[in-house]
Amino acid sequence: MKLELRNVSAGVENKKILNDFSLTIHDGEIHAIMGPNGTGKSTLSNVIMGNVKYTLTSGDILLDNESIISLTTDERARKGIFLAMQSPISIEGVKNSELIKTALTSRGEHPKLLEFMKEVKQAFTDLELDTNMMSRSVNLGFSGGERKKNEIVQLKLLKPKCIILDELDSGLDVDSLKLACQNILDYCKKNKDVSLLIITHYPKILSYLKPDYVHMMVDGKIVKTGTLDLAYEIEKSGYHRVNDVGDISHVE
Repeated sequence: MKLELRNVSAGVENKKILNDFSLTIHDGEIHAIMGPNGTGKSTLSNVIMGNVKYTLTSGDILLDNESIISLTTDERARKGIFLAMQSPISIEGVKNSELIKTALTSRGEHPKLLEFMKEVKQAFTDLELDTNMMSRSVNLGFSGGERKKNEIVQLKLLKPKCIILDELDSGLDVDSLKLACQNILDYCKKNKDVSLLIITHYPKILSYLKPDYVHMMVDGKIVKTGTLDLAYEIEKSGYHRVNDVGDISHVE
């Protein structure tokens, strides 16, 4: 699914954060965004998902060439966008399996119960989560790493076409991060038209997911685009030095 942001400016509480931001992710492409704290990375994910706390002041967001800026968050999700949140919330009284089944039903899918529960169990097993978590309240009592893994369980079962990972690597240890990334890669290999946007501070997750493009974001817009080498250069030298150097050979 093609995701396109055209000259998007947006903010929160009258504070402008995204500044004429543009990005196009074509079917099957993996893009990564890195940037210093406060530059607008999480704002970007919230604006794409239509979080009502954020105001779009100009520009457009399109899925497969169709504008979605008039759609609510749930309507955008039903269109195929999935956000793995930086800080997944807990929902007391709503079972994990019920949440996923309700989401599927809301878009007109009615999976057979036995087949559905088998698929849910397999997804939890794939992420090395206790299958008893299927019947527990969403993220209630889960560790930080379990909450992040639970996001990938939802991804595997909801089968989105456009995935946004907002700092998935925070809260995951090395083994869990590798496992989560492998599940994401397996999903993308089975669904060739999926577009993937990774928001991160560190190149480790990128070494597993191997993005086609890495973008450096400063002051609410993309200032450099390159390959995975750009992520390693940022880790080595820092955002300010990389931004000041305009002729790094491996940066497009």
